[in-house]
Amino acid sequence: MTSGQIEIQALAVVVAVACALPGTFLVLRRLALVSDAISHSILLGIVLGFFVAGNVNSPILLLGAALVGLLTVVLVSVLQRTGLVKEDAAIGLVFPALFSIGVILISRYADNVHLDIDAVLLGELAFAPFDRLVFWGWDFGPVSLVVMSLVLALNVTAIAVFWKELKLSTFDPALAVA
Repeated sequence: MTSGQIEIQALAVVVAVACALPGTFLVLRRLALVSDAISHSILLGIVLGFFVAGNVNSPILLLGAALVGLLTVVLVSVLQRTGLVKEDAAIGLVFPALFSIGVILISRYADNVHLDIDAVLLGELAFAPFDRLVFWGWDFGPVSLVVMSLVLALNVTAIAVFWKELKLSTFDPALAVA
């Protein structure tokens, strides 16, 4: 295998572990659809980040995606707490709305920009080795591998710090509230 192939495999493993750690708690809480909702609704954050930064390579796109991901969870929670709809219905209302706003903004205002919806949603691992993090002449590898390694470290740290709380709120929500 070439070094590019090894980097692609390493990125796939890091992404899988980084997503599986919090995903386990979502599945145990019967909230697996939330990850799907977040993955679709962040398109709006990416588009808004592009409008702010004017560049598809800006870290503001990642910040916009994270903020809209948080907004998705908050909106689902607020809708559910109203008692008008169940949680799965709230998810079914929020993420198509945010996703469709993102698609409309792309087609209306960013038609000449290469923001491919399939690449945004699915990504393309084969291109990861080409975008390198070079600092003072040192090559630290693909930017996406470095970023996802930091996300993995953040996830591991957060789960380690909040392990007791996560375990309690997952398996006994009534006791966690008390």
